[in-house]
Amino acid sequence: MSDTTPTVQFLSLEGELRPTDAAEEFADRLAELTDDDLRSMYRSMQLARHFDAEASNLQRQGQLALWIPSHGQEAAQVGSAMAARAQDHIFPAYREHVVALVRGVDLYEVLRLLRGETHGGWDPTDPANGNVHGYTLVIGAHSLHAVGYAQGLQLDGVVGTGDLERDAAVLCYFGDGATSQGDVSEALVFAASSQAPTVFFVQNNQWAISVPVRVQSPVPLALRPTGFGIPGVRIDGNDPLASYAVTRSFLDDAREARGPRFIEALTYRLGAHTSSDDPTKYRDPEEYAYWVARDPIVRFEKHLRLLGEGDAFFTDVVAEAEEFADRMRRRILTAGSPDPATMFDHVYAEPHPVMTEQKLWLERYEASYAEGVQ
Repeated sequence: MSDTTPTVQFLSLEGELRPTDAAEEFADRLAELTDDDLRSMYRSMQLARHFDAEASNLQRQGQLALWIPSHGQEAAQVGSAMAARAQDHIFPAYREHVVALVRGVDLYEVLRLLRGETHGGWDPTDPANGNVHGYTLVIGAHSLHAVGYAQGLQLDGVVGTGDLERDAAVLCYFGDGATSQGDVSEALVFAASSQAPTVFFVQNNQWAISVPVRVQSPVPLALRPTGFGIPGVRIDGNDPLASYAVTRSFLDDAREARGPRFIEALTYRLGAHTSSDDPTKYRDPEEYAYWVARDPIVRFEKHLRLLGEGDAFFTDVVAEAEEFADRMRRRILTAGSPDPATMFDHVYAEPHPVMTEQKLWLERYEASYAEGVQ
């Protein structure tokens, strides 16, 4: 890091608990995490990392139209996702595979989405999907959706009642590149003016495709929301404990009607922006090596070993992750093709005459071949 912005960090690179001064006000949140929670964090990161690698292979083999890696950003995602309560709503961008996994989404649905088999993948209204709303490939557009939903929670009377098991908030993810979009600035304006219970979680992975964050923003991203009247904090995004502690605290603030909050998670995209990108064309190999040495999974494994976790646990988790990725591959390879008529389903929330007519036209067109009509 080239600036001196205070950063919340609990774990050293060696996995030791060495909180920075900025971490002190959030330190009490770590007491909420059990040993099982810590093991679950590691497990989710490994499952997502293996899934990510398998999905990249599937795209190269023609099974997916596109893939968007999360390699290197697992800690930021797992800590923040575990910090959310069951009633909270999650608005991801398109790289939040770990978040989806933690909240209960079947990651096969992510593959189906990026294979072009479905408009949106999973049903966000299904409780099994943990209130995770659909991926949004239009950069930053979902930030306005998130704030609008948060305003709806206010109107529903589930904000600021004093019941943290009932009150709800919205957690909205996007990358550093999205902060250059007008939609995000508008979302910050509306969130601040209505005090909507929204936590904006920016994964600053240093690159908006090939444009470095230093070009996008001459000041640290954590300082930018202050111009909108929203408190911002920078965290070490490769430290899952920092991600958990700050997100947990800020979500509670939002639920208790203390207004929106903003988190800049300083991390790094170790893979390509998408499978259409070649990062070797614009990234400095020394910068890449710097961040490889800060791999969040390696770092957290060191922490768990210092806490007494033995080889058997790590061996079992890796084996489970390999089997998980293999199962996803087998599901894709045996999936077949969807019925073309499904392209007309769920375009609108309610039945629409134009979609009905187009669907009937396709049925008539396909039937004409069976009848021998050209």
